[in-house]
Amino acid sequence: MPVAVITDSTAHLPEGFAERFSIRVVPLHVLIDGEAALDGVDVGPAALAEALAQKRIVTTSRPTPGEFVKTFRAALAEGADAVVSLHLSSQISGTWESAVLAAQEVGPDVVRVVDSRGTAMGLGFAALHAATAASAGATPEEVEKAAMAAVRSSKTVFVVETLEYLRRGGRIGAAAALLGTALAVKPLLHIEDGRIEPLEKVRTMHRAMARLVDVAEEAARGEPVEVAVHHLASAERAAELANRLEERLRIPEGCLVSELGAVIGAHTGPGVIGVVVQRDPSESRERGR
Repeated sequence: MPVAVITDSTAHLPEGFAERFSIRVVPLHVLIDGEAALDGVDVGPAALAEALAQKRIVTTSRPTPGEFVKTFRAALAEGADAVVSLHLSSQISGTWESAVLAAQEVGPDVVRVVDSRGTAMGLGFAALHAATAASAGATPEEVEKAAMAAVRSSKTVFVVETLEYLRRGGRIGAAAALLGTALAVKPLLHIEDGRIEPLEKVRTMHRAMARLVDVAEEAARGEPVEVAVHHLASAERAAELANRLEERLRIPEGCLVSELGAVIGAHTGPGVIGVVVQRDPSESRERGR
């Protein structure tokens, strides 16, 4: 394609989607007891969940600018005229900054870097919409606009078993206020303006699941939507949530279910369950003109 679309491993695209949509994925780094690995390449959800269960020390880091330079130049060498690179929120990771530095080296007139203000399929859906535009022959500017329109039309909400993992990684911001609550309380969180923020508190995981469906339905506004369910080491709960969502929302292509990879999973912990609702970006694209 004239415009190459690149994202990072925190998009957690379902298996086969990157290849189908010709999206290049740059992996983030994971360190387990100091041993380096690449997210989604060397270590996946099962290995991450096992490491956390064994109380091993898991940390994460961004790709280097050099890794992005290599990927950008490879895309251009293989025939692309331009690159649109979409990444997880700059408010919770330095990945976007690394990509910007790489773009300055390769050529800011050739590489456009987009801050998705989200992660997981909040980022993944933006990459898919950008890739769809690129495959239709859109210009680099149009591909970037398609990505940003998707970003503005997306809602991510999730619940964790404990805030401890988010606290350790310094990713909770204002949500730290929830740390003093009773252990029985399940914090419902969402991504707002690129940051992880508290949405509300519920007493049980059963109630949290019900609220995830309610919030997703509100976000859908009665329109046909794309929906993804994410989890880590909680496949049965994810399947149950997907079934409930398909009963309540209009999801023409069905609900995608994707397990979180090592980087995001390291900051949420096992048992996390979440949903991403992607409305039709066309209305947002019109407003953005």
